[in-house]
Amino acid sequence: NQYHAKFTTEYNWKHCVGMHVGETYEVHWPHSLAGDCGTPNQYQTPFYDGVFCNAGRLDLTKLPEQIAVQAQVFTIVND
Repeated sequence: NQYHAKFTTEYNWKHCVGMHVGETYEVHWPHSLAGDCGTPNQYQTPFYDGVFCNAGRLDLTKLPEQIAVQAQVFTIVND
């Protein structure tokens, strides 16, 4: 809302470079039965290496039950 200072007053970020007050950001957490939870491969980049590194574990007829992405949306305010 352009009329409320909490959405328009910038903040002096110390760690989140490039973020702006009033903007919306979305974070994703992918999950898969083909991943390597609990190992160094769990958080690999690119995303596909960690989530699909054991693709042989997947049953292609049941993908919606075996692969998921959780997301959280944040609107940054200066309050």
